[in-house]
Amino acid sequence: MPIKHHPDSANLMSCAAGSQPEALAAVMAAHIAMCPECAAEVSKLEAIGVALFEGLSPAPVQRSAPVVRARAGEANHGSTMPEPGPGGDVPAPLVGRIGHRLDDIAWKRLGPGIWHYPLSLSKGAEGDLRLLKVAPGKAVPEHGHGGAELTLLLKGSYHDAIGEFQTGDVADLDADVEHQPIAGETEGCICLVASERKARFKSLFARLVQPLTGM
Repeated sequence: MPIKHHPDSANLMSCAAGSQPEALAAVMAAHIAMCPECAAEVSKLEAIGVALFEGLSPAPVQRSAPVVRARAGEANHGSTMPEPGPGGDVPAPLVGRIGHRLDDIAWKRLGPGIWHYPLSLSKGAEGDLRLLKVAPGKAVPEHGHGGAELTLLLKGSYHDAIGEFQTGDVADLDADVEHQPIAGETEGCICLVASERKARFKSLFARLVQPLTGM
């Protein structure tokens, strides 16, 4: 099924420039590995950036200047990406961190029909990155966002007030969006979720357990 929901142009540009926070960059790298359309767009933007850079006059660089990893595929975790194994369903940029198969992940239960698997970030990196697994027909508690959030569908589907999302689709949301994703009735869904800040849950129970889950 073709990918219908893509990151917005600002995120594609930030991805090409290598200027995204680590958590968001990981989602972008995984999506680009699944989406030829966005991979081509990022390559084009990178080429434009290189051409503009080469047109600049030379300037001295201080020894302490930071080094920016420009390639989204590196996802801030090294430049070599392992290839997916036979029968694997994990995008190449994530294989080194979670293995080849989503079913082999050591899921942690969040609530009835909902599991997660937190992914660590580099020391000092801000934001949150985790995998979320939702059983068929189950809903994630209604919530808003404290900042940007990117959700990549790795398997299955879900729907909310924004629309229906299938494997490979990205929900590119900002702090103004409130929603309640409901997993597809057939196989549920598995998502890779990156957020700049913690979610704002509406239900009292979700808010009470939030310190325990870190979401």
